Amino acid sequence: MQNNSLRNRGLSIGYVSERTGLSVSAIRYYEDEQLVHPDRNESGHRRYARSDIRRLSFVMIAQGLGFSISDIRNALATLPEHRTPNKGDWARISRNFGRVLDERISQMQLLREKLDGCIGCGCLSLKTCGLYNARDRAARRGAGPRYLLGDNSETV
Repeated sequence: MQNNSLRNRGLSIGYVSERTGLSVSAIRYYEDEQLVHPDRNESGHRRYARSDIRRLSFVMIAQGLGFSISDIRNALATLPEHRTPNKGDWARISRNFGRVLDERISQMQLLREKLDGCIGCGCLSLKTCGLYNARDRAARRGAGPRYLLGDNSETV
């Protein structure tokens, strides 16, 4: 079984580095973070599956979108261990990440619209705070920039 496994997982770390654009040390780090699980040959060298190139590419993209290593690890943990992930497996992960991205996009659009006005932070330093957040009404909803976190200034 191990020989068959190594035959199917025969890519060197240097080759994976070349294909992904990641440094060897980054690939080792992602291994330490349990995002990829290479086998070892008889000499102890790491051997990666072709599907690990896709996994590492996903890691790079997800990190670029602001997902944490923990978020990425949890997503990759849902992929099958016994076979190469297929299009459906990746689509499922994409849908889950897409929901989070949609929420972030909504927050960023709200931020863009309200950035130059009162954000309900409780600072009371702008003259307009007397209109938007008189007597720091937003503080009743909690700490932080309440209006940017989704609270409506009319309902606070």
